[in-house]
Amino acid sequence: MQQLTKIDRLSLPDHPHLRVEDNCFFLGEYTARAGFAYSKTNNLILNFKKPVTRAGSSEWKYKHEAIEQIAGILFGALSREWLQSATLVPMPPSKARNDPLYDDRMVQVLKLLGQGLSLDIRELILQRDSTPESHMSSNRLSRRDLIDNYVIDESVTDPVPTKIALFDDVITTGAHYKAAQAVFEDRFPGVLIGRHIHSSACTSD
Repeated sequence: MQQLTKIDRLSLPDHPHLRVEDNCFFLGEYTARAGFAYSKTNNLILNFKKPVTRAGSSEWKYKHEAIEQIAGILFGALSREWLQSATLVPMPPSKARNDPLYDDRMVQVLKLLGQGLSLDIRELILQRDSTPESHMSSNRLSRRDLIDNYVIDESVTDPVPTKIALFDDVITTGAHYKAAQAVFEDRFPGVLIGRHIHSSACTSD
């Protein structure tokens, strides 16, 4: 069974926006710009992040397999009791929901994870506008820019969440997490960000 690894004091320098009090966990290490063959995690994440422009091609099946694999790993790594105690929220992808390139891969993971468990899964946070993929860009948005681009989907805020667990695919600097945390704390004062869980932590090549 694959275990979650907590980002601690030793690994914090790799994710400069994070603080020691942040509860961020990951399952593997993805190495940026190293390609599919570099590691099992690279292969998994690159298949998981295949753009929707590949839909219908012979390689699209690998994306579905990656979604199923990540859901299975999370199912083994997280306790049923903990999963049922929080509102599970996918971090929004780089493309806004109205963008034809919008990819709901993390939503699909959480739905698979929650089969038969009656979990509280909600897309509580969305992007107003599409942005470049952070793991592929050297010109990253600032935390302030990310906060301004995030919006709470008010149609799914009832009941008000008391503990939120954020799920993402790759963590780089931690800016997206801190921006989402700020937006949640502003909209839901007193909310507990229980965990921030990633398929992988990103390292430079």
